[in-house]
Amino acid sequence: MAGFRDEDKRHFPLQDIKSVVELFRSQLSCSVEPNLALLSVTLGYIENVLTNNRALNKVDSGANLEPIFPVVELAPVEALYHKFVCQIKGSVDLSLFTHGVATRDLVKKVSDVIWSSLSRSYHTDRAHLQSLYSYLTGNRLDCFGVAFAVVAACQVLGYKDVHLALSEDHAWVTFGDKGAETAEVTWHGKGNEDKRGQPISVGVAEKSWLYLYGFPVQCTRSMEVAAMVSAINPSIDSHTDSIEMASLQQELLWLLYEMGHLRKYPMALGNLADLEEIDPTPDKPPPIQLFHEGIHAGKVYYNNQHVYPYTYLGGHYYRRGQFKDALHCWAQAANVIRSYNYNREDEEIYKEFLEIAHELIPNMLKSVSLSTLQSPALSPASSTDDSSEKSNGRSTPVAVPLSPLLNDPECFAYLLQLYDGICQWEEGSSTPVLHIGWAKHIVQSINSFSPQVRSKLNILLIGDQGEVLKDEEEEEEEGEKDKDKEESKTEEKEEPKKGRGRGSKGSRAIAKGKGEKNGVVLKGKEGKGKADSQNRQEHSGNTRLTNETLLSTIESLASKVDPDSQNEAPHPNIADLAAKCGENILNPEYLLGGLERSCSPFATRTADSRPDVSEFLSQRSNGNPFPGMTMESVLKAESPAEMAFQTSQGQGDAASRGNAAPVLGTTEDDKFKVPMPPLPIVKFSSAKMKGLKELLTSTGKLNASAIKLQLTAQSQVQVVKRSRMSGDFDYGSSRRRPRRE
Repeated sequence: MAGFRDEDKRHFPLQDIKSVVELFRSQLSCSVEPNLALLSVTLGYIENVLTNNRALNKVDSGANLEPIFPVVELAPVEALYHKFVCQIKGSVDLSLFTHGVATRDLVKKVSDVIWSSLSRSYHTDRAHLQSLYSYLTGNRLDCFGVAFAVVAACQVLGYKDVHLALSEDHAWVTFGDKGAETAEVTWHGKGNEDKRGQPISVGVAEKSWLYLYGFPVQCTRSMEVAAMVSAINPSIDSHTDSIEMASLQQELLWLLYEMGHLRKYPMALGNLADLEEIDPTPDKPPPIQLFHEGIHAGKVYYNNQHVYPYTYLGGHYYRRGQFKDALHCWAQAANVIRSYNYNREDEEIYKEFLEIAHELIPNMLKSVSLSTLQSPALSPASSTDDSSEKSNGRSTPVAVPLSPLLNDPECFAYLLQLYDGICQWEEGSSTPVLHIGWAKHIVQSINSFSPQVRSKLNILLIGDQGEVLKDEEEEEEEGEKDKDKEESKTEEKEEPKKGRGRGSKGSRAIAKGKGEKNGVVLKGKEGKGKADSQNRQEHSGNTRLTNETLLSTIESLASKVDPDSQNEAPHPNIADLAAKCGENILNPEYLLGGLERSCSPFATRTADSRPDVSEFLSQRSNGNPFPGMTMESVLKAESPAEMAFQTSQGQGDAASRGNAAPVLGTTEDDKFKVPMPPLPIVKFSSAKMKGLKELLTSTGKLNASAIKLQLTAQSQVQVVKRSRMSGDFDYGSSRRRPRRE
């Protein structure tokens, strides 16, 4: 390492944001590695002045904060830098270790040096503890700060192969040839001191989100600078941020972005997009593009194992009121988390999904419901008409339409996909995720959608290998179909054998001998009659009709016919009916009452007669109020608007056709049929959501008790009792990514 160079000293004193950006630019552009210790001390100094000191002054004075930027002199920065170098070099004997490539013992020794100098009387989850300035002035560091300090210390010792590895809530180091070795150097939550120096393979094998399934951000020196900048916390207190610190962070992130160092860093891209959403920079990419770049980086470089890029984008859509897109992003985030197993160290991502399910989604559904009630489409008459409300048995005015969000089956599908991912996250885990609080909010969210919307889904059950499973009803239907196919195949095989006994193809049997002189031919019947005839022949044991049997059958039939009736003339009305039935419709009362009844044989309609309701709705005359609509289509119409649409479409089509000939192969109903959109597809992979398929898509009232019981069942959780080692002690929770409200 080149150390504190004269070229770096020329940038001091730092008097504004531009001068700090130029210092970082020179460090990132030079031929040697960026000096991590120098940059961390400088940023920590500025952050302490703009946040910690101002918080104390604000409490004392109570006045509004004025924009300031501290003047950073060379002397304090240089003094703190040399203090860090002397402490590390004085504590590590390099003669005990190989030079050039770091070993696990070296990394363990450096982490011991950092740990041994930390104060034991502070809360590690406090803000502004991530820089070396905090370490050198107060002996305090958070989880990220310890890992960063170890990497900076190894750089001071001349080991260039030790780099920072970052998950979405944890940090460790990589070293060795091509960074193949990993080592724990810090804690997380209630950590274990004995983990320092150990590889992370155990956490990866447990499928913990904390280790991202072995796909962390493996940093270069420039990306470690980006991690340092991304870890800046501009908050003065829980309600106030430092404008100057946020602006400095934004400018530095843009510098790193333009130099290409954020291309593989999804979290930093999300932080930059959040800052741009608050204060857009002219002539820079918009926040939505940065969010999508973060998702793209997670898919391309990290096997889509990162969750936060989707929650970043979902929060952006939520703040902009694009609720459907927000639901889609949260469903995608749950689709990523389903590949992990939940444990006690995944507290941060648990809080993220808890906030989505318990706060953001209920607030979203509540806001769209209120906007629907306050919509101008709700007329005063409809809102005060109690009679119409009672007559329909509804708790809301009949004129109030559903919100587009609550009336969209796709939104309901995204909601179910979110819960399915969370349920599968719980499966195989040592700690349960869903409790009764989750179940209550899930039921409330699902119940916001009407039964008609809930039923418009195509739910597929997915197996462990990604195959589509079939539920019991589908299996029964396919079983019946297979049974019918087998029976039909059996009949087809047996029929040719029987047909050879009756003549060609078994379709007819010609009588020989005396029967042949009379010209009698017995023709086989199709379908069921044919099968019955064959069964009777099998039962009697006769496989071939003889001439004697045919003759006896004909004689018995002829004996039943009155020989005198063959010469009688038919009834006169029969001839008239035969001649006129092609022009008019026969009167059923005339036929049922007998031919001698006094009523008219044909159905006639006078000018004063009133048609039947079903006949009126199904007719297609020019004066018909619903032309082109049958009784079935009227009953299926969900609203008067849909009936009017079909009516106007039918009239327009009739006018355009004129006297054109009808299209062959189509019916009148087909001409006026509105194509239905395809049903949204939802894939259930978790056992809990598979068991709720019928309850979620039922058209009746939602069975809330059954859903809560299914969601809170612990059958999918593997309770594993872990032994606590003697060296365990608590450090408090880790540094959390600050959330924006």
